[in-house]
Amino acid sequence: MSFESYVAKRLVKSKPYKNTVSSPIIKISILSIVIGIVMMIISISSSVGLQKTIESKVSSFFGHISISNFENNSSFSSLNSFVNDFDYNLLQSNDKIKYFQKVAYKSALIIKGKSFEGVVFKGLSADFNWKNFSNYITTGRVPSLNNDVSNEVLISENLSKKLLINLDDKFEATFFKSSSASNPNKRIFKVVGIYSSGLTEFDEVYFFGDIRHVQKMNKWTKDEFGNIEIFLKKYSYTNDVSDDLYNQTPPNISVMSINEKFPEIFNWMSLFDFNVLLIIIIMILVGGINMITALLVTVLEKTTVIGILKTIGASNKSSRSIFLINGTSL
Repeated sequence: MSFESYVAKRLVKSKPYKNTVSSPIIKISILSIVIGIVMMIISISSSVGLQKTIESKVSSFFGHISISNFENNSSFSSLNSFVNDFDYNLLQSNDKIKYFQKVAYKSALIIKGKSFEGVVFKGLSADFNWKNFSNYITTGRVPSLNNDVSNEVLISENLSKKLLINLDDKFEATFFKSSSASNPNKRIFKVVGIYSSGLTEFDEVYFFGDIRHVQKMNKWTKDEFGNIEIFLKKYSYTNDVSDDLYNQTPPNISVMSINEKFPEIFNWMSLFDFNVLLIIIIMILVGGINMITALLVTVLEKTTVIGILKTIGASNKSSRSIFLINGTSL
């Protein structure tokens, strides 16, 4: 043990030192530093946690990346079926992709009594992976899509309250065709489940059911669909995988990440990082000032000790080292 470490250790452990006038000041400084560190941990944890929660909810609706025809981008509906010559090896060979699934969208109008709502029907195939979305189901179950065309659907609590549609109730949805002169398609659905994601802008619009309804209304074959939704192993892969797929797909195919699809949500989320950084900087400044204050109080109180050290031949560097070690231990 060096001379400086020995002297600093003796100063910290001495009883007179602990009972001095400066002791409460030092304790308050240490407490303020502890509070600052706790605030930084809470800020970072809450920000990261909220970002991950929002990302998880948005990706549960649409996947991390969506692939479709360009004609489908300007509408909630899948206007044209997906090209049959798409190279699925691009998805199957990519080790960053967890899985992908085929879906289709169709705009509709639900009229219940005197209430009505414009909605979007999301058609799902029998092999749809409910793992991510099942956490948001509050009542009932997921629709059964295995046998013939199923009329079972999953709606949101928001739509359930607005339209007074409860579990096991039936309702009629009207699907308009691209040609205004054509009669609209109507379907009777039965509610077997109710979900709540907490994202009002999505809960107000989407309900889920059998993709075969969309295929029949659009006169598609059973192998045709509107979109491919890709789920990645990590959200951080989104931009890289999206760029790779965009560069490897034909020009008539659109590859869009959720960052591009919902820029307002993710731009808002990016503001959290700035707020957290600002809190960390403020806490570091406050903590640094408190540490300096504690060291100054210690030095001013130990002028006698400094005099003794100088008398026995200790250098200025050695004296500084003693108080820095003392401050570090505090």
